[in-house]
Amino acid sequence: MNSLYIDHIARQLQVAAWQVEHCIGLFEEGATVPFISRYRKERTGALDEIQVAAVKHYFLRFTELEKRKAAILKSIEEQGQLTDALREAIENEVDAQTVEDLYLPFRPKRRTRASVAREKGYGPLADKLWAMELDRPEREDPEALAGARDIVAEMISESQPVRSQLRDLYQRWGTVVSHVARGKEEDPEALNYQNYFDFSQRLDRIPSHRLLAMLRARSLDLVSVRVEVNPEHAIERIERKVYEKKRRPTSSCREQVGMAVQDAYKRLLHPSIENETLAQAKEKADIEAIRVFGENLRELLLAPPVGQKRTLAIDPGFRTGCKVVCLDAQGALLHNDTIYPHPPVNEKIAAMKKISSMVEAYKIEVIAIGNGTASRETEAFIKKVALPEGVRVYSVSEDGASVYSASEVAREEFPDYDVTVRGAVSIGRRLMDPLAELVKIDPKSIGVGQYQHDVDQNLLRERLDETVESCVNSVGINLNTASSWLLRYVSGIGPVIARNIVDYRTKNGPFSSRNDLMNVSRLGAKVYEQCAGFLRIPGAANPLDNTAVHPERYALVEKMASDAGVPVSRFVEDAGVRSGVDLKRYVSTEAGMPTLGDIMAELAKRGRDPRGSIHVFEFSQEIKSIEDIEVGMILPCVVTNVTAFGAFVDIGIHEHGLIHVSQMADKYVGDPSKVLKVHQQLEARVISVDLKRGRIGLSLKGMNKERKDER
Repeated sequence: MNSLYIDHIARQLQVAAWQVEHCIGLFEEGATVPFISRYRKERTGALDEIQVAAVKHYFLRFTELEKRKAAILKSIEEQGQLTDALREAIENEVDAQTVEDLYLPFRPKRRTRASVAREKGYGPLADKLWAMELDRPEREDPEALAGARDIVAEMISESQPVRSQLRDLYQRWGTVVSHVARGKEEDPEALNYQNYFDFSQRLDRIPSHRLLAMLRARSLDLVSVRVEVNPEHAIERIERKVYEKKRRPTSSCREQVGMAVQDAYKRLLHPSIENETLAQAKEKADIEAIRVFGENLRELLLAPPVGQKRTLAIDPGFRTGCKVVCLDAQGALLHNDTIYPHPPVNEKIAAMKKISSMVEAYKIEVIAIGNGTASRETEAFIKKVALPEGVRVYSVSEDGASVYSASEVAREEFPDYDVTVRGAVSIGRRLMDPLAELVKIDPKSIGVGQYQHDVDQNLLRERLDETVESCVNSVGINLNTASSWLLRYVSGIGPVIARNIVDYRTKNGPFSSRNDLMNVSRLGAKVYEQCAGFLRIPGAANPLDNTAVHPERYALVEKMASDAGVPVSRFVEDAGVRSGVDLKRYVSTEAGMPTLGDIMAELAKRGRDPRGSIHVFEFSQEIKSIEDIEVGMILPCVVTNVTAFGAFVDIGIHEHGLIHVSQMADKYVGDPSKVLKVHQQLEARVISVDLKRGRIGLSLKGMNKERKDER
């Protein structure tokens, strides 16, 4: 890649140019973000995963910019107007908007007032006016003079320095203004956006969620949204550039140019720069919303699993009953049934007998209950069943379960079962391993986003794919139990090879070593290099096959073990033996201290799931509906979604509570995601209850002090 771009990326990320250059070189070789950040630290100067992902983003953006530049230069050259200075200006620019500004005067355009004036032969007169060389414009034909002004106005609107000056004004001092659309004042849908019926705020200070809400209301034709600046300041900036380095015009010439400036601003520049500014503001808001979404998704995917336990899962319901499934320790469906413990059927005794029978017959270890309709009632019912000692009951989020149950992957996994059975299976598997199950669902359907349908969908998909890929590879995947849907997110493996791995496993039995991967169809040396370190084989003959140590470093570990006088198995298991190793002895150009440190850290935690342990959580037994809630109550709750303005929490009823950012701590909180995380369990005080709108306000202020006082 051009050093111009490399230097720019290095400045933006505040790293050395050689780090960026080597990172891009690895991308060009086909390496992935997880592989580079984990196994190529010496090449990149130990850039972390976030930095490597940022380099990739810039790399892809500048690759597209290069293609765009080539197309622009070709277009201008074909017009016979490409000068050396213009070529140099375009080739040396890293800002895509500036490149488009430079191309604007040469871009093929529809018929305009200026083009009509040129057709009438007013071009030479316009050139004189633009150069301030028209000393007595009042002597010119009025129609010709008007045409010349139209041409000059277009020239002004296409001037890169002028556009740059105005863009700066709008971005730094612009105010976003919204007003309710005529006739929509009492529209029920519009009332959801009544905060924006008469609203204004500096554009550079408006929170991302507020701007996205305004733009959503505009897309529904409920409000108008504009960006306003002081017109006098805008005209002043334009004139400063127009008159720059030109002869001092006569008063009459200046008057004509001034008229052209006014026309250029009102008719051409303001609408264009306003749209650009709003689009750029939305892009920033999109990035912030996507960042929040990505962080929420990461917390959701990395939620602690209950592990490989025989599971009974329930998708609760009233009229249609509760769908029940029994799963083995690997998540395979063993049995399904329906019980009716709630109104209107009320077959509680029969339901209890069925549950007891299934728990005994399938040696159930844990019970998962979906947290949707009838969840609390079902949980209360299950607790009345005489369960064997040690069987624990968990509430599991149903978000996206219906999407999964109707999806292609669900039909592929369970072609002979209906959506209700598939949904219950998904609930059970989420408890066993949230990551393995949730990767099958479009992240936008999981319920942890903020305006996810309004943001740039390509950017959203890029970020969410990166997040899922990062989570999958940070945890490590069991090669002998992972589904093809989980395997496709492993570094270097796509849908085709993932399917081939599962097919090979079905035909030949479990993988006994990582080397067996080389027998999988289309899985060559390059893919093996990228994926091997992220795949685990519990119980493999070589204990390193169940660690994040890459096969390319096996020889290094074997050398350490040999020097310590023990077999590899003893070296892997015995922390005392490893503590005596002097890592400096093993430093090489390929494996420096970062890699050696990673190897020792991995051996110290081998086989340990980085996601931690799951905990049983119980909601308050005092409340069954919003009518039971009173201000001042302290309620146990679970964070379900973190946004830029606060966090939504599940308190065990249909309505969720909101902890506004202003109520998250006794001190100022700028970023809610720095304070609360999805799945976090906590207690909060009720500060407001709006029965009409079904809203519950909660606060964490003073809670830490109260807990300390209780202790």
